[in-house]
Amino acid sequence: MTTTDPAVGAGPFDQPDGEDFSVGVEEEFFLVDAETSNLRPDATEVLEAAHLPAGSALGGELKRSQVETGSSVCRDLSELRASIIGLRRSLGEAAAGIGARLASVGTHPFASLSDDGGVTREAAYQDLDSTYRLLADEQTVCGCHVHVGVRDRELSIDVMNRVRAWVPVLVALGANSPFWLGLDTGYASYRTQIFHRWPTTGIPEHFADLDEYQRTVEQLVAVEAIDSPARIYWDVRPSARYPTLEFRAADAFLTVDEVVAFAALVRALVQRSHGEAVAGVDHVVPRPELLRAALWRSSRFGLSAQLLDPVHIRLRPAPEVLGLLIDHVRSILEERGELEQVVSTMGFVVRQGTGAVRQRAACSSAGGDLRAVLPMVTTATMASR
Repeated sequence: MTTTDPAVGAGPFDQPDGEDFSVGVEEEFFLVDAETSNLRPDATEVLEAAHLPAGSALGGELKRSQVETGSSVCRDLSELRASIIGLRRSLGEAAAGIGARLASVGTHPFASLSDDGGVTREAAYQDLDSTYRLLADEQTVCGCHVHVGVRDRELSIDVMNRVRAWVPVLVALGANSPFWLGLDTGYASYRTQIFHRWPTTGIPEHFADLDEYQRTVEQLVAVEAIDSPARIYWDVRPSARYPTLEFRAADAFLTVDEVVAFAALVRALVQRSHGEAVAGVDHVVPRPELLRAALWRSSRFGLSAQLLDPVHIRLRPAPEVLGLLIDHVRSILEERGELEQVVSTMGFVVRQGTGAVRQRAACSSAGGDLRAVLPMVTTATMASR
């Protein structure tokens, strides 16, 4: 839940012009104690000690037990991987210096609402706290945001219209938050349920053009639903700061491999949709009620059940829907030399399960002890793959 400008240094996509289909990733993390796995409200200390890699960003988040990174602007996956690894390593080493660890997970498995250290003292976050009260108190969640360069703002709206049907699949892929307040929620991504209670979240509606989008934003500001365009927290949106389309649907991913493959898949989806928008290719416009139901299903089951096939508008086994998405962007991935990497990583996720499945497995192996989950999470967070 980035506010106006919490990051330190030059963040991703700060260039005035940008480049179509460049890619960058923002990751949110929890700080947990190395011994107890409890949340540690020491973001300020860790950020002050962390080294900032060139072209990237480090910053605080809504809660004092959270930190955020922004990768450099990247053109290929090797560059993106190096940036993500460097940022995770930098924060991880700084956290280790005070006896803490970095945890890439959508929700902390057992922390209570009083354990997160409270809202960061930055004025923008304090304003959110005073406005949204309990919603802000309960917003102890971490996500992964992918930015893809789209310089033409008019085209970005058309692209957003075309990709919105695929958002539920992206939620299912990123599901990594099964536990909340010490309970197994039954959901694969309970973060989605927590986050989507805010008034400007969810899958955006279809917009006729950029003018309609801008009028909607202006009206939201006028009726004090938001105080700036940056407060639109849709699962996909034109960034308020950068010439990008920003995807905000996924939980924080356990591993670097998953982040990189997910970003590649998202970029290919944008590039395919961009090409179709330029060519004027017709596209299906699913009803918002249908997408809302599909989003809930993805949050509930992840990849473990049937998902909405947004092309044929019917339920199919989740691996088949994921395969449909990969086929949809296959030519783009092949042209970029990324297909093998994406297929390999997605195959791993299908076989081994999403982060939610792996968290539950760690808990089960420890006889139901939720404290056994975080060591697995923190180890995966700092691995180079």
